[in-house]
Amino acid sequence: MPRGVWVQVPLSPHLTRILLKEELTLKIETLPREDHQVNLIVEVDAEQMEKAKHKAARKISERAKIPGFRPGKAPYDVVRRHYGDSTITEEAVEVLVDQIYPDIIKEAGIQPAAPGTLENIEKLDPPTFKFLVPLAPTVDLGDYRSVRKPYEFTPPDGEKVNEAIENLRSMYSKTETVEREIKEGDFVLLDVKGSAKEEEISDLTRAGYPIFIRSEEKEKDWPFPGFGMELVGKKAGETVNLKHDFPKDDENESLQGLAANFEVVVKSVRGVTLPELNDEFAKSVGVENIEELNKRITENLEAQAKADYDDQFFNDVLEMIKAGATIKYPPQVLEHESEHVLDELKRRLSDQHLDLETYIKMQQTDMEKFMAGEVRPTALRRLERSLIIEEISRQEKIELDQTKLEEAFQQNWTSLSATDEKFAKLTKGGSKASKELVDAVVVDTANRMMVSSVLDRLKAIATGQADTIELPAEVETIGSEEEIKKSDEPEGKSESPVVDAE
Repeated sequence: MPRGVWVQVPLSPHLTRILLKEELTLKIETLPREDHQVNLIVEVDAEQMEKAKHKAARKISERAKIPGFRPGKAPYDVVRRHYGDSTITEEAVEVLVDQIYPDIIKEAGIQPAAPGTLENIEKLDPPTFKFLVPLAPTVDLGDYRSVRKPYEFTPPDGEKVNEAIENLRSMYSKTETVEREIKEGDFVLLDVKGSAKEEEISDLTRAGYPIFIRSEEKEKDWPFPGFGMELVGKKAGETVNLKHDFPKDDENESLQGLAANFEVVVKSVRGVTLPELNDEFAKSVGVENIEELNKRITENLEAQAKADYDDQFFNDVLEMIKAGATIKYPPQVLEHESEHVLDELKRRLSDQHLDLETYIKMQQTDMEKFMAGEVRPTALRRLERSLIIEEISRQEKIELDQTKLEEAFQQNWTSLSATDEKFAKLTKGGSKASKELVDAVVVDTANRMMVSSVLDRLKAIATGQADTIELPAEVETIGSEEEIKKSDEPEGKSESPVVDAE
């Protein structure tokens, strides 16, 4: 048989390949696994192992001192006598694996998602190795073009605008101490002591606790939702006794099912005086007059409402597509994405002068629960979303306009230079760092444009307008799976820095 010829012999349920090359003979057995990885059983010609042993002996003699010989010059038998067969064999396996692994991957015809690992040395006569290789993710979108969802955005009404203006007035309000009874809208200073069965509970006790009295209840209100409204009608100097039964599923495990008593001392009451709604107030917040203020607030509310609606709309569409799709990836890919999520969280916490350990304690959990409850679910959603988006970009043959890409890059660069001090410093003087940043900003800009283009196409598909779109003959490949994932923000609870910005 001439060298360089493949012989492929199908075996059920696996496949064996024999590769013959100049000075290299490999027998490769492929064993697929259910977790989107593959085991490769690779048998190497005994002669290759012997050559690897001699190379290994030279490497050992280069870093070891053998009397009478210069580094790397000791004969094989001398090295063997000094260090033994097992040491040489161990080194030879590393030499041989480094040599043959690229050929194994190429000739096995697989696309790895990450470097494989040598799981086991099956035997040494003939040399046979077992590798575990994670496969690149695959996505079958199914009939994604049949997905339908109407786009029915409604701008905020005048009531929402008025509410926003009132909130703005509250931000510019003045407070003064009053002798009257507490009413909604007041700021109150309290001493709160919580107890159960006559034992004080530290989590329910605070001195000098400020609170804004509002009728709207929020789950995160301390010490319990609706606490502030319980104080309406009381005056400074009065003591109020309250009771509250905490739910059995309360986030704080130490409070679950607890029947608590509260002794609340009202220290002071400050009433709020709102500014007059006129042109003078408008100028104080940076606009010319009250008409311009109304216009700005209306525009901002509409933009935010549309962004929120779009987030939910595209999340729903992507979930509908995912329901009909088949997505496969090895566990290493999800773990890699989890590391990205955790690294991004650490950076955001650092900006807030917090570290991860402190944050996890604030969440009243531990690292294992935090990873399982927040980080990995966030990574899973982000990974699957990015894989779907990338596959849609291929299926729909979406291209990016180079002129628009350059314009977007310039806008992105200018914005970062003006708003990010660290970025501005790194980009001065044509340093190596600035060149790396240029590449990073180009990639980020292209990713954002690609994701935006895919979402525009998804909107057309979901609303039944995609049939009129003619797909281009060729695809311009911009961005990779890893780059598209970086354009997402991780997902989590709203009060956590791990927030889904989809």
